[in-house]
Amino acid sequence: MFDKVAPLLRQLDTSDEVASREDTLAGRIRFSMPSDLARYFLTPIFRDFASAFPAIKLEVGLADRQVDLIREDYDVAFRVGGSGQGELRVRKLANVNMVIVASPAYLEKHGKPRSADEASALPFARYIVRGHPSPMVFAGGKQFSPQGRVDCDTGQALRAAALHGLGAALLMKCVVQDELNDGRLIDISTELDLPPQPLNVVHAFGSMIPLRVRRFCDFIADQTKSIPGL
Repeated sequence: MFDKVAPLLRQLDTSDEVASREDTLAGRIRFSMPSDLARYFLTPIFRDFASAFPAIKLEVGLADRQVDLIREDYDVAFRVGGSGQGELRVRKLANVNMVIVASPAYLEKHGKPRSADEASALPFARYIVRGHPSPMVFAGGKQFSPQGRVDCDTGQALRAAALHGLGAALLMKCVVQDELNDGRLIDISTELDLPPQPLNVVHAFGSMIPLRVRRFCDFIADQTKSIPGL
């Protein structure tokens, strides 16, 4: 019952902002985004968005997990992959290119896979969601559950495990671009068909999203244009 009523209460609470002037926007924006993307977004948020709207309070949550917007009282969450559930509204901001990376020593030992079947036999640093490894999904629907001895719940941990040769890791290309450029990590998925993942923003305001939140989402959407790999 709470999950059904909460979006309606949010609409009632914010309906008076529809006619607000942009230069007087005020209130709170509590948002969540993956920690790996914070390096690209936090500087422009704090430098540009906060300066443009000085009466808006920002509450930042960096989490790779999918937060519960309603029960944890978030206004918006930025997520890579997946979609909304229940009363959540979803807006796609960009496509994120994905890569499977490994250290040079790992590549020398295990080689580069030429198919999803060959990839399934490799040891991975696995991304864990609700206690279970996230599956590797390829274009056309081919997928497998990766095997490995390192389980992580953040992209930063996956990157570190891959750098130290403890497994291959599926990561957003933009967050390992520096390591790919200098050779510390190798893209071993060049012969695999990895589909891009959507970068979505989700909220529970229904059709009456507050103007301050809409402008914030527009700002993030504009920032994605300058990020390599998006």
